[in-house]
Amino acid sequence: MLTKRIIPCLDVKDGRTVKGVNFLNLRDAGSAVELASYYSEHGADELVFLDITATVENRGTMVQLVCDVADRISIPFTVGGGIRTKDDVDRLLSAGADKISVNSAAVRNPGMIPELASQFGSQCVVLALDARRNPAMPSGFETVIDGGRTGTGLDALSWAEQAASLGAGEILLTSMDADGTKNGFDVDLTSIISSNIVIPVIASGGAGSKEDFLEIFRYGKADAALAASVFHFREIDIPELKAYLDDEGIPMRI
Repeated sequence: MLTKRIIPCLDVKDGRTVKGVNFLNLRDAGSAVELASYYSEHGADELVFLDITATVENRGTMVQLVCDVADRISIPFTVGGGIRTKDDVDRLLSAGADKISVNSAAVRNPGMIPELASQFGSQCVVLALDARRNPAMPSGFETVIDGGRTGTGLDALSWAEQAASLGAGEILLTSMDADGTKNGFDVDLTSIISSNIVIPVIASGGAGSKEDFLEIFRYGKADAALAASVFHFREIDIPELKAYLDDEGIPMRI
């Protein structure tokens, strides 16, 4: 059985790590470089870096900061935010990223997924899918873009299935409703997506306790779980979390 992954997420704005609730009310969580170094040395399986205002500010991801983070870590590193072209991806991979994450640009231009997969490999292309509950959608969830600012009318499951068929290697699935609440991951959303696509799903949004991670692996069928504030503010220690999950029968890399 494949081991499950624990992934801290650095939401970065103006070079600092920030965290909010439902994508709003951001507060400072420290230096992105220092936090990345800490996680690399303290049990994280991978790291995700999201430049959360690059898309709405119509600019590229901060390449120098990606370089600085990559120099300090020894775990796989995914970077997203403001990625629109193959040149953007090439710059980020050259700066030290292992994978890139695309979100709003891929919704607006799905053809970029096979383009990137063809040039860089599917294993390098992560689709970041932000979703919120919407009973009008067939799955009950709508895809949202622009950092949660824009509804698309696109069913989250349909978009996940399309992205997988186009060559995405992984889905980073964030519940906008649960984000930052610490009330638990959205198990329904994650299970619906995980059960219907063949590529790995990273669950994101809502982690508040060790039990939340157990639930999302056991019932949400997630391949990995991503969290931010509970790790940034040392509310959950990653080695302790992994030991707990291992004791509960969830395969972990200890």
